[in-house]
Amino acid sequence: MVNTQLPNLTPKTDKHKVVILGGGFGGLYAAKTLGKYEAAVDVTLIDKRNFHLFQPLLYQVATGTLSPADIASPLRGVLSGNKNTHVLLDEVVDIDPDSKTVVMNEGIVNYDSLIVATGVSHHYFGNDHWKPYAPGLKTVEDALEIRHRIFMAFEAAEKETDPALQQAWLTFVIIGGGPTGVELAGAIAEIAYSVLKKDFRKIDTTRARIILLEGMDRVLPPYDPSLSAKAQKSLENLGVQVQTKSLVTNIEDHLVTFKQGDEQLEIAAKTIVWAAGVKASGMSKVLEDRLGATLDRAGRVIVEPNLSVAGYPDVFVIGDLANFPHQNERPLPGVAPVAMQEGEYVAKLIKQRVNGQEMAPFRYMELGSLAVIGQNAAVVDLGFVKFSGFLAWLIWIFAHVYYLIEFDNKMVVMLQWGWNYVTRGRGARLITGEKDLVSGFKLYQEAADKETKVNIKVEA
Repeated sequence: MVNTQLPNLTPKTDKHKVVILGGGFGGLYAAKTLGKYEAAVDVTLIDKRNFHLFQPLLYQVATGTLSPADIASPLRGVLSGNKNTHVLLDEVVDIDPDSKTVVMNEGIVNYDSLIVATGVSHHYFGNDHWKPYAPGLKTVEDALEIRHRIFMAFEAAEKETDPALQQAWLTFVIIGGGPTGVELAGAIAEIAYSVLKKDFRKIDTTRARIILLEGMDRVLPPYDPSLSAKAQKSLENLGVQVQTKSLVTNIEDHLVTFKQGDEQLEIAAKTIVWAAGVKASGMSKVLEDRLGATLDRAGRVIVEPNLSVAGYPDVFVIGDLANFPHQNERPLPGVAPVAMQEGEYVAKLIKQRVNGQEMAPFRYMELGSLAVIGQNAAVVDLGFVKFSGFLAWLIWIFAHVYYLIEFDNKMVVMLQWGWNYVTRGRGARLITGEKDLVSGFKLYQEAADKETKVNIKVEA
């Protein structure tokens, strides 16, 4: 039942009303495409943030290469040229399919077509109590928190007198060997072994240990095994200790416990990052309750061949929130190109329907997979060819710059990368905020009076 006391913020128009939930890749590309059909549709985009975030480069904010503004664009600015598009800053809490109404905290909006693109969040597989010890990387706040932890660890090590505790400060554990984990591990290794090695007087930052734990038998499991092997070799060349077939069983008091076969091991580490799994946003539960949508194990909505929800042809789910099982043997991966193509497809489908026409089912055009390991090192799978090294790294760079939303972001990132390449520096490695410097540091000292040890098979 819709709360009628909330203000109705639906634009007063006779045109087909499209409401988009989420300003990520899927929602933004849908909105940009619908902006071309001003005469046919009116668009309302709702997001609880006022900016679009280029998540593939979020790890570079977390490791001090880029600043948040370099990879974020205000939604109003991006869509200012779309005269038929309204942007609302609010959080959606409910959907009423009978009255075709979206309910927000501070208002309601009616729709003729609804596009849900609210993405995913971290998934700790039932162990949410690990989150304070091992933050994930999905938001700007996550990136700044991880950046704080990484660079504060070196500061704490510089002041630590106990050798065991000092080594714990200089130990970084990344859990999950997918693209995010691989990219983070490589970037932290470059920080420790190159960027900071001349910056401290008491500690030797090259003694840092960067450990990547992956539950499968290889890193980058979705990639071709040959590329996984090359990625692991590149990581090891950077100094990363890669541990595959390693299942984390507990994280507490800055101690990671994991199993390799029948053997249980522990790593004392003050900096732990979670990159092992994702789960659907809370909107999937709303779609299940209100529309009877079918969810997969991760909470993603299993969609029809045209990306609609079964039984509701006017409600579409796209991006990471959607499980599209109608192409190939596995659902489409949760990557930016999939969300972009889905957003454009649904926008065109809605335009066709307004004109009394239909479209063929959605088909994803595979553009390839890319993952960067470090400077001059990446892996690329274009389907017809697979390769790694410097050329793959260049392709990774230009692909990511190409997909940045605004021109000034492209210029800033290119200039920053060029300067970092020459100087091997990271100009955004700031530990910011009085709260971070005082209470944040105290948080990390909570286990400083405990004697710690490292029990791992890899040599330090």
